[in-house]
Amino acid sequence: MADTPAISGSGDVQKLPIAGKRNILITSALPYVNNVPHLGNIIGCVLSADVFARFCRLRGYNAIYVCGTDEYGTATETKALEENCSPKEICDKYHAIHREVYKWFDISFDKFGRTSTPQQTEVCQSIFRKLMENNWLSENTMQQLYCDKCQKFLADRLVEGSCPTPGCYYDSARGDQCENCGKLLNPTELVNPRCKVCANSPHIRDTNHLFLELPLLEDKLRDYISNMSVAGSWSQNAIQATNAWLKEGLRSRCITRDLKWGVPVPHERFKDKVFYVWFDAPIGYVSITSCYTPEWEKWWKNPENVELYQFMGKDNVPFHTVMFPSTLLGTGENWTLMKTISVTEYLNYETGKFSKTKGVGIFGNDAKDTSIPVEVWRYYLLTNRPEVSDTLFTWADLQAKLNNELLNNLGNFINRVLTFIAKDPESGKGSGYNSIVPDAAGAETHLLSKILGDKIGSYVEQYVEAMEKVKLKQGLKIAMSISGEGNAYLQESQFWKLYKEDRSSCSIVMKTSVGVVFLLACLLEPFMPSFSIEVLKQLSLPLQLSLSDEKGDVEKAKRPWEMVPAGHRIVTPVPLFKELKDEEVEFFRAKFAGSQADRADRAVKAEAEANKTAEQLKNSKVSDKSGKKERVTAAEQEITINQLDIRVGLITKVQKHPKADSLYVEEIDVGEGQPRTVVSGLAKFVPINEMQNRKVCVLCNLKPATIRGIKSQAMVLCASTKDNTKVELVDPPPSAIIGERVILAGFDGKPDDVLNPKKKVWETLQVDLHTNKGLVACYKDFPFTTSAGFCTVASISDGSIR
Repeated sequence: MADTPAISGSGDVQKLPIAGKRNILITSALPYVNNVPHLGNIIGCVLSADVFARFCRLRGYNAIYVCGTDEYGTATETKALEENCSPKEICDKYHAIHREVYKWFDISFDKFGRTSTPQQTEVCQSIFRKLMENNWLSENTMQQLYCDKCQKFLADRLVEGSCPTPGCYYDSARGDQCENCGKLLNPTELVNPRCKVCANSPHIRDTNHLFLELPLLEDKLRDYISNMSVAGSWSQNAIQATNAWLKEGLRSRCITRDLKWGVPVPHERFKDKVFYVWFDAPIGYVSITSCYTPEWEKWWKNPENVELYQFMGKDNVPFHTVMFPSTLLGTGENWTLMKTISVTEYLNYETGKFSKTKGVGIFGNDAKDTSIPVEVWRYYLLTNRPEVSDTLFTWADLQAKLNNELLNNLGNFINRVLTFIAKDPESGKGSGYNSIVPDAAGAETHLLSKILGDKIGSYVEQYVEAMEKVKLKQGLKIAMSISGEGNAYLQESQFWKLYKEDRSSCSIVMKTSVGVVFLLACLLEPFMPSFSIEVLKQLSLPLQLSLSDEKGDVEKAKRPWEMVPAGHRIVTPVPLFKELKDEEVEFFRAKFAGSQADRADRAVKAEAEANKTAEQLKNSKVSDKSGKKERVTAAEQEITINQLDIRVGLITKVQKHPKADSLYVEEIDVGEGQPRTVVSGLAKFVPINEMQNRKVCVLCNLKPATIRGIKSQAMVLCASTKDNTKVELVDPPPSAIIGERVILAGFDGKPDDVLNPKKKVWETLQVDLHTNKGLVACYKDFPFTTSAGFCTVASISDGSIR
């Protein structure tokens, strides 16, 4: 299992199909180059394809994985208008961003290219000429929206309006597709259309275009679909989407557009037009391969010896199962047509959809900035891969997957095994193998190890079967089951006792276990390559892995005690995963709430507030003759949030107010030695048993007030709904320190001794105190923060704090 390189793509080595070997050509839908890819894009296309490509290399197949940025079309022109630059500048900028994001995600392309190349023009125009020669194209007049103010026809993505689909009526549908319901549209179908450039209402004018006659190609297409959907085991969602198109009836599809940025149409009467992006974009797979090798036809015109696997999100299916194969079939040439298509549904984010256009969700650069390792992101996305239905990204689920599955299951097993082997038996602890893998004589007859080997052998066979069928989530689950079996094996063997009571059996258990560790590095490499590299480093083994039938690797899995040789020295192990804490989850949930624009606004406001506060602090200090500095009184300052003295308190005693059923009287420790007496109107909302010994957020510098005969020396902060029918305490994290000040980033000034009632400091600031959608207590968009994390409420979002 340690012969064939498989940790990454092939680099500069240009691979060509090899006779007698399984040759696999893998593509993922070309990401559009007008924005940063979000996690939904990544799992739907490039990451899924990468896992399969890495698996193919493990199996010893001759596989290449090509992808690149889709750069022509309306979206690029629109983005260029927004950023006041040329389409090429937009493409150069975002191509580099995409490349960096995928590099960080360990995507092992054999070639990551782009469509704005001379090769794209050459291949695209060549296919077009073949279609013309074979009479599969027609000329027709179509009605298109024209903007008088911009003096041009508006391509589909330069138009927005209301979706005409009954039950949808989304008011920001694009001219090519409604993002809300997924319906493909023509711009003229929109209700109340508007120009995206100037917002004026366009009107309909006639314009001539070229069309691909799909109805004439339908027989060829149906033969291809009926044969290949079975042979290639197309996913059910791909079959359903394709059949829906066929059932609706194929129509002639326009392949030209009134744009400047695109592949020019090589036709005298249409030389001022370019090809429609969905005609030329799939051809990008071919042109990018031609940039990889001049002998690209050996991959793309070799259906007898090459299998084409394509990965994409569900909205791209018809273009790959209907449009693209029809285009290639129409040329009459011997193209390598798609054998297997793997389609994902949508990955949604917390409370809504990921959206590039709206900037909602976690984007590739965001993931990197969290400092959560890439192997964790890959694992979480792949365990949550939306294979048959939409799935949901939540920070709490990411935390659970990391802490319970990666840390406590996988990481715990590997660390237990390697740490025990690495122990020095002479160190005084009396056990260990001084980093040397022991011999395992008689392992074949060791019942517990033999049972484990048979289980693992069965799991590996299931893993290979699932992965061959591109059931990636199932393959990952099976691999992780082996880790669970390893933990159970260690527990049942009680190796720590065996070391003293039956050293030879303990050696069998350890050698078997270190073999399982190596096997996990192999099986999980397609999913978490950086994890596998680290495991191999700790095993002090070369970065080479194999799962080949020709070498008997699958059969060897039944004998894990044979995988790592006796006498091999490992290095000192270190933990592979780090716990993700509650306060970190709350921080990320708050940080990535809303859209990218919202986040940018928060960052700008935070910087402005921080600068403002720093200036105030600077100006609020004066020197007396002795050189001592004094603070200017609150009345002389502008009101700012740092004037509030909010602390973490502990309710040490609580009872009903003797003169009011709706009030509690609490004794609260706020770190001053003596508790403060506080009167709160919470009796109708919080049971008394839930108040006792509870940590709360306490406003400590309000002017004391006598309430029904008892002096209240502070105020407990609570959140309430708009109608005040529900009230909840603002909770500091359980490990927050009693008496510590609750702070907000950028606001670090000293609080007032007592808030000035005449200045109405509390009343002015209170209107901006609220809970956000992540249930975090905030001042404007700044979370209440302690040394242990954010302050939160149980269930009231968008509530008022007082």
